[in-house]
Amino acid sequence: MENDPIGVIDSGLGGISILKEVRKLLPFERYLYYGDSLHNPYGTKSQEEVWNYVDEIVTFLMAQHCKLIIIACNTATMLTIARLRKKYPNFLFIGTEPAIKVAHDFFQTQRVLVLATPNTMESERFLWLKKEYSLTKAIFLPCAFLADAIEQDDSLKVSLLLHKYLYPYRGKIDVVVLGCTHYPFVKEEIVRELGTVSFIDSGVGIAKRTKYLLEQNHLLTSEKIGGVMFYNSAPTFSKKRYHELLDN
Repeated sequence: MENDPIGVIDSGLGGISILKEVRKLLPFERYLYYGDSLHNPYGTKSQEEVWNYVDEIVTFLMAQHCKLIIIACNTATMLTIARLRKKYPNFLFIGTEPAIKVAHDFFQTQRVLVLATPNTMESERFLWLKKEYSLTKAIFLPCAFLADAIEQDDSLKVSLLLHKYLYPYRGKIDVVVLGCTHYPFVKEEIVRELGTVSFIDSGVGIAKRTKYLLEQNHLLTSEKIGGVMFYNSAPTFSKKRYHELLDN
């Protein structure tokens, strides 16, 4: 069982930003990555719709004998992970959530901008994080359709959306919390709109958590093979693009 793969789920390609960090720490593990591009974006879907998509993917990855599944999507985590853990109490899940605690612990005195999808920001878990780790100088900005534009590789739409959302804050922000796993792929574009900022995302923390859970459950691979296999709900998805994002 220790040589079984790790499953990774996202609404599309965003979770590759998480997978990159996990692979750095655990290069010899095998990974099955499932991008649900057919139903992207999750950030504007109902909770029940997202649950149905995610549970179907989880069922598929369990059938591939995954030993642990990373929900590498903030929205999917917020809307489904409690229900997944209740339905599959003996299975290992790791969720992704905006790094508000990191901002609270290390950047409390700085001007923080939290970017996430509307569904993430409206979720019960996000509202709890916001209350529990209060940020005195934070702005919480929902970015509808940005993840979808990144997913579609629509650079013009990405630029227009980022300008619309970020232009009012140019020169007024020190730290940006990337609360969607798609957003790390447009850091340069964000800097063009805001000026020089520091970024916080969840990748390193999830990598450490993955290693810890595998160690605690004696599931670290004994092989030195590694590798990633990509699956996607959209038949037209570009496997080449996924590999390029992973390797760059």
